[in-house]
Amino acid sequence: MGRGGMGRMYGGGGGGGRGRLMSGTALPEGADRPIDRRTLRRVAGFFVPYRGRIALSVGAILVVAVFGLLNPYLLKLIIDDAIPNRDLGLLYRYVGLMVLVPILTGLIGVGQTYLNTLIGQRVMQDLRNALYAHLQRMPLAFFTATRTGEIQSRLGNDVGGVQQVVTETATGVVSNLATALSTVVAMWLIDWRLALLSLGLLPLFLGLTHKVGVARRALSGSTQRTLADLTALVEETLSVSGVLLTKSFGRQARATERFAAENARLSALQVRQQMVGRWFFTIISTFFSITPAFVYWFAGREIIGGDAALSLGDIVAFTTLQSRLFFPLGQLLNVQVEIQGALALFDRIFDYLDLPVAIADRPGARALSPAEARGRVRFDRVWFAYEQSAVGDRPSAGGAWPPAVPSQSSVLNPRSSPAPRSFALQDVSFAVEPGQLVALVGPSGAGKTTISALVPRFYDVDAGAVEIDGHDVRDLTLASLGGLIGMVTQETYLFHASVRENIAYGRPDAAQAEIEAAALAAAIHDRVVELPEGYETLVGERGFKLSGGEKQRVAIARVILSDPRILILDEATSALDTGSERLIQAALAPLLRDRTTLAIAHRLSTVLAADLILVLDRGRIVERGTHPDLLAQGGLYARLYRQQFAPNGTSDDDGGDSWAESPVTSLRRGAEP
Repeated sequence: MGRGGMGRMYGGGGGGGRGRLMSGTALPEGADRPIDRRTLRRVAGFFVPYRGRIALSVGAILVVAVFGLLNPYLLKLIIDDAIPNRDLGLLYRYVGLMVLVPILTGLIGVGQTYLNTLIGQRVMQDLRNALYAHLQRMPLAFFTATRTGEIQSRLGNDVGGVQQVVTETATGVVSNLATALSTVVAMWLIDWRLALLSLGLLPLFLGLTHKVGVARRALSGSTQRTLADLTALVEETLSVSGVLLTKSFGRQARATERFAAENARLSALQVRQQMVGRWFFTIISTFFSITPAFVYWFAGREIIGGDAALSLGDIVAFTTLQSRLFFPLGQLLNVQVEIQGALALFDRIFDYLDLPVAIADRPGARALSPAEARGRVRFDRVWFAYEQSAVGDRPSAGGAWPPAVPSQSSVLNPRSSPAPRSFALQDVSFAVEPGQLVALVGPSGAGKTTISALVPRFYDVDAGAVEIDGHDVRDLTLASLGGLIGMVTQETYLFHASVRENIAYGRPDAAQAEIEAAALAAAIHDRVVELPEGYETLVGERGFKLSGGEKQRVAIARVILSDPRILILDEATSALDTGSERLIQAALAPLLRDRTTLAIAHRLSTVLAADLILVLDRGRIVERGTHPDLLAQGGLYARLYRQQFAPNGTSDDDGGDSWAESPVTSLRRGAEP
């Protein structure tokens, strides 16, 4: 399929990575939605596995709340009983209890804090695991349409943003509620008039708090979206590839300006988020601070007036309880604001968790093991079109991801479809017999890479079928497909890990001898042993410590070690110089033996000895045959051949006629490479 196909498959097409959230997906914003019970139930669902520990923690909270009422009551007894009666025994007893209660409360509090932290961290762990596992199941089209930084922001910033709510606020609500309710009851028992005086304005504050919470939730959503943009910008510009591009075009100043602008926007939003409702909470705090003065005024007037219902001890105990009440009430009022902000983050997390898994194992899908597989690949009248979301066009607001796929009847009869699409493959049929090498050639955008993506089921066909050994790939498990198929592409990806770990990625349990044998077969072992730490040498970000040819040979060793039954070579040498290309071709030679191979190449010198060459143009197979047959036909293949090679048979690529006997060609002819 060439560069056009690579853009659709790996790059998202026309600027697919520049949308506000993610191009090609219409995720709900979530910042200004009302709180719904479904969201709360889903959040609560993450706590269900730990209900035993939660019950123990709640029990500890209730005990602490009850213990907290004892000291005000003991203080009343000291003032109204022990001191007036001059009873030192009672005084010592009450004072001793006042010392003992805080100690017991503190010990119970330590255990409760441990339980709270343990439960919260386990919930965070489960949330991160659920999100990561769901993202792993998403189809390739999702990742071509979504910025990596956006995904990282959901996993890091959004999940981290709800951590305080999960680890502290959830139990804090229970603790503060238990403290507030028990204190209100105790205050009411002392004097209901003083209790009403202290709590009269609370309903008004609750209503105002709700409005502040809605504003905080909206700002929280905007802040997280801006943080996601900033994370995506950092990932794009400070990765090795991004830095190379920035430096090569001298755009460091522009990149710095973009970062500074996004950073200033984020800073302004965070200031607004911190300040929203701050005046309101200042008023609440002030009210709570001056309320005891009104209690002293009312109670003092009643006592002076001869009201025998109140004593000095009652007033001291009441004001002590009142001071104990104000902190949990303030926390409960503020927590609504914090929860509103956290729910905006939960909405963003659930947006990802709710994305449908478009490509998954069917019920009853079977696993085809490499031992039983022969490796026959067949395309049966395949039609396929990349969804608009996969090429970077954002659907209208409210659209779902992925968009609906037209029915097979509309595919085969495009005029009946309400929204005709541009098909990357149209009515493609061919078969690759076990052990054959079939080459796919054609101009850029013809559909070559699309074919290579349909075999391992990176995408599903719109009509027709892709079969392996007579089984529709949709009826095979994705895991077994991964074990059957090996891919070597032009854009080699290596992890920031050791050479050994990169080679053994497909078989982590492989012995060192097996890893070295694969490296020898890939013609990279001698180079590896020259490295400072041999097979334990770190290859750097995306393997940038290695040359292009060395990275390719490590990738080939990785595939050799996994020993796939079907091999796909997607322009594995087209970006290399002649010397590196010959080394790669030599490394590929042992890999091709007795395997079913689909090879895509712009350089026709690498596919001259293929058992079958399929020539594609605009999504259709227009020619098929061997190299001599296709040259004799004088069609598209012959024109491509003439464009690459001079009339005297020399190659524009390497300046000589050595292409005629490349290592791959020699191997297919039965000679040693």
